[in-house]
Amino acid sequence: MILKQYYLACLAHASYMVGDENAKSVAIVDPQRDIEQYLDDAKALGVEIRHVLLTHFHADFVAGHLELQAATGATIHLGKAARADYEFQVMSEQVPLMVGDVRLEFLETPGHTPEGVCILAFDGHEDAPRAVFTGDTLFIGDVGRPDLMIDSGLTANDLAELMYDSLHEKLLKLPDETLVYPAHGAGSMCGKNLSTDTVSTIGQQRRHNYALANMSKAEFTSMLTADLPEAPAYFSYSAQRNQQKRPLMSDALRESLYGMSVEEVETALAMGAQLLDTRSPDDFMRFHWKDSVNIGLDGQFATWAGTLLDIDRPIVVLADAAKQEESAMRLGRIGFDHMIGYVDQGIDALATRPDLQGNAGRVDARALAELLKQSAPPKVLDVRRTPELSVGTIPNSLNIPLHELPGRLSEVPRDQPLVVTCAGGYRSAIATSLLRRAGIDEVTDLVGGFGAWRSSKM
Repeated sequence: MILKQYYLACLAHASYMVGDENAKSVAIVDPQRDIEQYLDDAKALGVEIRHVLLTHFHADFVAGHLELQAATGATIHLGKAARADYEFQVMSEQVPLMVGDVRLEFLETPGHTPEGVCILAFDGHEDAPRAVFTGDTLFIGDVGRPDLMIDSGLTANDLAELMYDSLHEKLLKLPDETLVYPAHGAGSMCGKNLSTDTVSTIGQQRRHNYALANMSKAEFTSMLTADLPEAPAYFSYSAQRNQQKRPLMSDALRESLYGMSVEEVETALAMGAQLLDTRSPDDFMRFHWKDSVNIGLDGQFATWAGTLLDIDRPIVVLADAAKQEESAMRLGRIGFDHMIGYVDQGIDALATRPDLQGNAGRVDARALAELLKQSAPPKVLDVRRTPELSVGTIPNSLNIPLHELPGRLSEVPRDQPLVVTCAGGYRSAIATSLLRRAGIDEVTDLVGGFGAWRSSKM
């Protein structure tokens, strides 16, 4: 049996190749949209990709099922309750899929989504499954959220009850030694408490996963629907894209990789485009294009790009030369195919345009402590989520979570200096760029965020 995990850290996303090396046949489970690694590995192994299986319609990324079908002719397989604009075969509990001598059997496991399935992999004629691909039903240390597909006509409570049945009537009946391969790890917004581990067993999860503890369906439903963080704005959009017959990523990239002059960018912005700076926060603070939004590639780029960028407006990217294609690709991974180009020559293009140049100050924790002692101290804007404040706050601070900031700019004081903080400095840089775009210029970013502040007090 071939069984390989691919882990994409920036999306905390795991996909899989499974199949029979002797039969020269494999299937790909929950692929990412840029598919070259699967094609390269299939070529190296001398196998054909004949099947693509989606455990559900993912909300946090656009999957690569259409790309793999176009590249290999593979058949797409979806759960029984799935509805899509493209041709697919239904994964039925009654009909296994043979990939050479590897047998894939299906469990209908609604809960995270109505169409969710888990996929059992049997090696040869073994009676016990070697592994189960659990999608977003069962994670390592957690289970999938039930609140991301409410446009299905089912409430979060409805889906939580279905999740309880899927876990207890299907997955927990598997042998303890069955390997558990989920679609996500720590950092994903598809659960609340995901582990950094990317593989486990049913037995380990039975013993250690809080969501599998002995409780009634009512207790489970109450627990699963409590304290859910707000889902990023793009989740429903990406889920819809996974159901649609949409452009291939290669086509989207080809159209987006166009070098634009400063004048062309100005024209695009005047017509409603948005300018995204994907450089590091340090580089942005030193020198940037006024009115650009900084969402650095080295942080939770997909989450914040999907939350703060307008799906309906064209995107122009300002990036380091070596990161232009990566910026387009990572936007494409969440279905943001409306990038129309990048700033040719990057930030150097502004060398002769001082009217477009901007910069933002930075302050370290010790300097901020001195500023707060002054008779007219700055206001600290803390953009962490409210539950994060339990570890402490900085004096004279106002909390507006970053995902709420664009809609709450009227609450930000404009009559005194601002210092922006988050947990570690990534979100505060984004917030600083949003504030400056809104015309609030007397803004300083706290280097290292609240983590640096707390360390300075120890």
